[in-house]
Order: sequence, then structure tokens, then C-alpha cells
Amino acid sequence: MNKDYYAVIMAGGIGSRFWPVSTTDFPKQFHDMLGTGQTLLQKTFSRLNKMIPSENILVLTNERYLQLTLKQLPQIEENQVVLEPVMRNTAPCILLSALKIKKQNPNALMLVAPSDHWIEDEDAFLEDVQICFDACQREDYLMTLGIKPTFPNTGYGYIEAEKKENSVIKKVKQFREKPDYETAKQFLAEGNFMWNAGIFLWSVASISEAFEENNLVMHALFSEGIPAYNTSEEKEFIAKNYEKAENISIDYAIMEKADNVYVKKASFDWNDLGTWGALHDKMEKDSQENAVVRAIPYMKDSHGNMVYSASKKLVVVDGIDDYIIVDKEDVLLIYPKKKEQDIKTLLAEVKKNFGKKYT
Repeated sequence: MNKDYYAVIMAGGIGSRFWPVSTTDFPKQFHDMLGTGQTLLQKTFSRLNKMIPSENILVLTNERYLQLTLKQLPQIEENQVVLEPVMRNTAPCILLSALKIKKQNPNALMLVAPSDHWIEDEDAFLEDVQICFDACQREDYLMTLGIKPTFPNTGYGYIEAEKKENSVIKKVKQFREKPDYETAKQFLAEGNFMWNAGIFLWSVASISEAFEENNLVMHALFSEGIPAYNTSEEKEFIAKNYEKAENISIDYAIMEKADNVYVKKASFDWNDLGTWGALHDKMEKDSQENAVVRAIPYMKDSHGNMVYSASKKLVVVDGIDDYIIVDKEDVLLIYPKKKEQDIKTLLAEVKKNFGKKYT
């Protein structure tokens, strides 16, 4: 393993569209969503750990998830968990991590990856990472891995690459917001658009410089803490200063402004597991297109359902099509799959009517 390789796993989200399994106290990244024996966080860590030393992997998460993280990842020390006292989107936590790593190793190359993505072909993923790391070592590149779109998805942002480039690594022309259906169809027809998976690679020197050039206020704020980083004084500095940071994503803060952004089209399969429908797409299904996690199913005249049980219990479904059926200890959800994007709104309604107990 290369001692200059580092990874940052972003594990601070709540995953509200996976309610009732994902809750504020126990979000989806800490669950075994696919019934594999590993949580999404554990799966992400083990994938990166094939290439990156355990001691070089940081986990970014909220203060409330420290013990959950340490319990699920006994391979890491507490000082490898970077805790956000308040939620400030991805730019502040990525800059903080980059400066911490740079202080430890100025030659470091850094990968940033979400904790809740599903990648089947891990060897292909690692080959892509190696290609990107090699490029970032040679050049002052800010890189991202783009996913080849398989249908006109309106739920993802898109990356538009320069068409003229013949290399596997292409300069990014621009990032595009989530499109409407007709625009998404146009993107696919163009052939040089990819889904933005939120996987980034760069040297710590390059990303620090990019913040200095494109977001000087945030760079100045976190640079003040350099003497404290990786020492006993770090926690106090973060507690006093983190909330002062702008609430902004890395895409808006840096990637859409910098002129040294490049993309490699991913050669691996990918699923962001953002909704119950995405999980249904990923799972093996029976002859009637029903997907089941952990339950013992007895299905009659039922098609296209996503059935999830917290324990291995018998679940009988008769005459229901295209529903999300989730059985958890204190909540039973039976909800149309076509309305899955409304689960966030439903969660707010449940919280208003029943308090925080079920959310």
C-alpha cells in the first residue's frame, strides 16, 4: 500500500428517504441495507482499504455518530473520525480534512467518497482510482469520477466533458444541475455527459490551493487552525470556528469555479442507494420483480415490490404491486414506490404528529 494515499469517507448524512430504517439517531450508512452482513459504511471502508492503509482513512461524520462509527470500524482510531459540530455541507469538512492530511503528509493524494454508494466491481473501481491518483501526482488536477448514464435520470447532476479530448481523462467543460426529462434525454444523446457521483480525487496541495484561489474566506478560516490540527487542541478549534464556515457544497465552492477540473468515466457499476426504489433496482428479484431484504417472503399475485424486514420474519404479501413494504420494530411502512421521493415530506409529517420517537 502507498503511504501517500489517503481517503476521506463522508458519513454525516441522515438518509431521510430511507425512513423508517434510516433515522436521525441511526442513519442508513450504519445499516446493512442489502443484507450482505456488512453495513454500507463497512463496505465502503473495506473497498478503500484494499488500496489505502487503515491509518490513512478518515471518516467525516456528525458528533452524534462517533461511537457508532468506532463500533463499526474497529480498524481506525478515534482521531481518524472528523466530527462536525454543525452541518455545513461538503466544502468545509473536505477542506478541514485536506489541511489535516497535508500537515501530516504534504505529498498526500486524497480520495473523497460517500459512505452509502454501492459498487459491485471493486477491482474496476480501484483501477480507476489508481489512474486518477497517477494523473493527480503528475499534474495539478482536481478530478472526479463520472458515471456513464444508462437512462435519462432527472435525480442526478451531470458532468459535461470536453468532446475533443481523446484521453480517458477529459477536461470538464461544466457541471450541470439536475435536468428535466427532455434535457436529460438530450444529455444522453450528446454522449459526453456523465452522472456526478460525488467521488473526488486530488493532491492535498492542489485542493488547498483551489480553496485559496476560489474561496479565500473559508481557506483563511480553516488555515488558522493548522497549528492545532492532529493535536489535542484541534477539537477546541473546531468547536469555536466550524459554525462560522459557509454552508456550501464542494461542487459550488470549488469544482464549478476552478479551471483545472478533469473527469474520468467510471469503468465500474454504481448505485447511489438514495431511495427504496434504487435499492429495489440493485437487489436480486424473483420472477415477479419483487426484491426482498432479510424477510422470508410469501408472495401471491404481487409484482415489483420492495420488501424489507429488520428481522428474519415471514412476510405475506397478496395482491399488491409496486409498493415499498418496510417492517421495523416500531414502524410498518406500506407506501407506493412511485411516491418514494415524497418520503422526506412524509417524515416531516410523522415528526409533527408523533414527535421524534419514530424519526
